[in-house]
Amino acid sequence: MAPRCWRWWPWSAWRRARPPPAGSTPSFRQQFSTQEQPPQICVVGSGPAGFYTAQHLLKHHPRAHVDIYEKQLVPFGLVRFGVAPDHPEVKNVINTFTQTARSGRCAFRGNVVVGRDVAVPELQAAYHAVVLSYGAEDHRALEIPGEELPGVFSARAFVGWYNGLPENRELAPDLSCDTAVILGQGNVALDVARILLTPPEYLEKTDITEAALGVLRQSRVKTVWIVGRRGPLQVAFTIKELREMIQLPGTRPILDPTDFLGLQDRIKEVPRPRKRLTELLLRTATERPGAEEAARQASASRTWGLRFFRSPQQVLPSPDGRRVAGIRLAVTRLESPLQGVGEAARAVPTGDSEDLPCGLVLSSVGYKSRPIDPSVPFDSKHGVIPNMEGRVIDVPGLYCSGWVKRGPTGVIATTMTDSFLTGQMLLQDLKAGLLPLGPRPGYAAIEALLSSRGVRPVSFSDWEKLDAEEVSRGKGAGKPREKLLDPQEMLRLLGR
Repeated sequence: MAPRCWRWWPWSAWRRARPPPAGSTPSFRQQFSTQEQPPQICVVGSGPAGFYTAQHLLKHHPRAHVDIYEKQLVPFGLVRFGVAPDHPEVKNVINTFTQTARSGRCAFRGNVVVGRDVAVPELQAAYHAVVLSYGAEDHRALEIPGEELPGVFSARAFVGWYNGLPENRELAPDLSCDTAVILGQGNVALDVARILLTPPEYLEKTDITEAALGVLRQSRVKTVWIVGRRGPLQVAFTIKELREMIQLPGTRPILDPTDFLGLQDRIKEVPRPRKRLTELLLRTATERPGAEEAARQASASRTWGLRFFRSPQQVLPSPDGRRVAGIRLAVTRLESPLQGVGEAARAVPTGDSEDLPCGLVLSSVGYKSRPIDPSVPFDSKHGVIPNMEGRVIDVPGLYCSGWVKRGPTGVIATTMTDSFLTGQMLLQDLKAGLLPLGPRPGYAAIEALLSSRGVRPVSFSDWEKLDAEEVSRGKGAGKPREKLLDPQEMLRLLGR
């Protein structure tokens, strides 16, 4: 029997949907230009996945119309709310997304919660195709005792707090402690550690929120431990983020040379990016710094370190039980020498444990997508919508892209490639006659539904008014913008 993911896709349809050999048939654009009915396509989510999917569809179909639905009042998803404020160059993709949104064949529909304000089947009835690109808006729980204590936060919420995500604006982390522990060794963990330890004056000219900057100015955090359950060969951060941490002003790294014993020989066969990353870790841990670097480190008032082979077991409370006072870590080892080199190596407990005193615990063990609508298949174990190259299994005309398609991995460029592929599959199916024929009302039908339910969407021109207000507020402080945090204030500024 064929795998389940192929069942609703007849072989004849797959053959029709395959791209033709170069030069054998007219281009997609030429073929589509002869169709009478412009396809109405709906994209749910206005982060990188949503915008890159829309961009591909508009570029490769001369008449397609794309509506992008977003639950926030503002667009751009994790580019706005996830990218660190001291990485403005990464946010330049917003310029590309803005060009897409300004297209006469594209419309932004903010302030609409799909699954609550409008159901996915209602979108499917109104559009020729629906693409779910709503990302991973939840975090993976630690599922250990004490996780609910004050002073324990998800890194996702902490990032949302300093980046102005409305739902996290009242997080109010207490940074009066000396030591913070971050669980997880990916790029988000290093972003959080860097923001905690960066001298506030270096953040004053970024788009970090003024509220977060005020808390960071009063921070007493001097040491940040970044904890991973596996070893140096399995860290998930990239060399760029590691180099930034090593060079962070006013800080010095703490790495245990014994964690790196025998690693020099074991990295000879690993892929080049992993080899370069591990070599930088090795040099930092084992080599004596030059005179200039040694002087810089000697004057550092803050430290950060990587703790390997440690897995969280319990968050320890203060004597009065009112907040976190430490974390108990199980000591681990990699399951076998054969797996010790690979990224798939598995950590198992040795039976030993250690307690690490701290006043702040940030969990950065992964993001997680949520199911959006009962009608949409969802794999709860892996946190994705079951799909084949972006085609949602057993639901013709429904697609997905980005993290909800493949899981919360990769960088913006990875999402771009992934989203272009989903767009390509959709256009192949359209060309092959696998999507509904005849006219579809598109937004006209959804607008009537939303109006009857008291929902007033926000347009891209509305966003541009809010954008201008943010830029104006930031100008006085020399910032690129001062983000608006309160949805009610945003609506008032729009005259709602």
